[in-house]
Amino acid sequence: MRILYFHQYFTTPTGSGGIRSYQMARQLIARGHQVTMICAKSGNGDLGLPGKPDDPVRKGIIDDIHMIQFNLEYSNHMSLPKRSWIFLQYAFNSVLLALRMDYDLVFATTTPLTAGIPGIFARYLRNKPFVFEVRDLWPELPKAMEVVKNPLVLAGMSGLEWLSYRAATACIALSPGIQKGIEQRSVAGKSIAMIPNGCDLDLFQPGSRKDLDLPGVGPEDCVAIFTGAHGIANGLDAVLDMAHVLLKRGRKDIVLVFIGDGKLKPLLKERARSEGLKNCRFLEPMPKNQLNRMVSCCDIGLMILSDVPAFYYGTSPNKFFDYISSGLPVVSNYPGWLADMITEHQCGEAVPPRNPKAFADALCQLADDPELRKTCGKNARRLAEKAFSRQKLSTEFVDFLERHKK
Repeated sequence: MRILYFHQYFTTPTGSGGIRSYQMARQLIARGHQVTMICAKSGNGDLGLPGKPDDPVRKGIIDDIHMIQFNLEYSNHMSLPKRSWIFLQYAFNSVLLALRMDYDLVFATTTPLTAGIPGIFARYLRNKPFVFEVRDLWPELPKAMEVVKNPLVLAGMSGLEWLSYRAATACIALSPGIQKGIEQRSVAGKSIAMIPNGCDLDLFQPGSRKDLDLPGVGPEDCVAIFTGAHGIANGLDAVLDMAHVLLKRGRKDIVLVFIGDGKLKPLLKERARSEGLKNCRFLEPMPKNQLNRMVSCCDIGLMILSDVPAFYYGTSPNKFFDYISSGLPVVSNYPGWLADMITEHQCGEAVPPRNPKAFADALCQLADDPELRKTCGKNARRLAEKAFSRQKLSTEFVDFLERHKK
């Protein structure tokens, strides 16, 4: 089967960012399928394709994945109108490929929501099977966060969401809340699989705290790490609020490390500097094949999001699966399906949102009890192996696509 795979933010283990699409594409190829990945530039790192950086389109092959990359530079530092314009350009260029290339099935993954547009054209104009993967519910999430307030824009996004679900032969949801959202807006009986983000068990493995190379961090310090975007959705001010509580208690031994990038990162760094939060360290994004070594040597993983109810069951963050693969106890500051798992499988602490004292209590408890950290870490790795192995989930993914190739 020849698959046209649309993922605007595609990256590989040598870049920063999630590698779900890379791993899924590799599994499709291992099962005898041909994959052509359609992507655009992003801040995740250069893919190293042949051609000049300013070429309108660059093509090549990466690990047997046929690549087509549009010269559409994207950054989450951009304004919303500029990002929207990039999304529409990507969708337009993708539609042209969907109308003229030879393939058997279109697969498109969000975000952005506009990634589904080439699938709609392929479905209705060429009668091709279209499988739509939904990573976030749009416009529900930006509306809940008040990032998008214009009623006409929200109506347009809602219409595109409805049409994408209707056009899709089948859908894949990354969380229980997303699956429910698709069911509510799609036709009855639509084939929907819930295949969350997974654990790269070979890439992320438990490591040793003594191997952590972080200037100014002593061997007796407890290091809690956050990896990922530093944007509005991530609510990282909650960590800085908690950092204040730790310092007031004299807990300078608990170090908070942030790895990633985003629109709010300069503001977070400035706040930490101006408020004397010397227990906060901000590092630049790093490739997955470097990030894994950093994560594995830390003591605690931080699962942080803004207190938005739509997030509780409607997201599937990569960082959570990286943490549990690495055998880290996880502290989550919002309720939902991941917090439920943390509690059920005893692999960390779930604290109520907007409560820096409870947040600090959870970190202090883990910092002061190495045996508890060890037990929670073992439970986390066990959960990763049992329920979220990338091999297991990618097999489910390929099986699902094969069932919908006609």
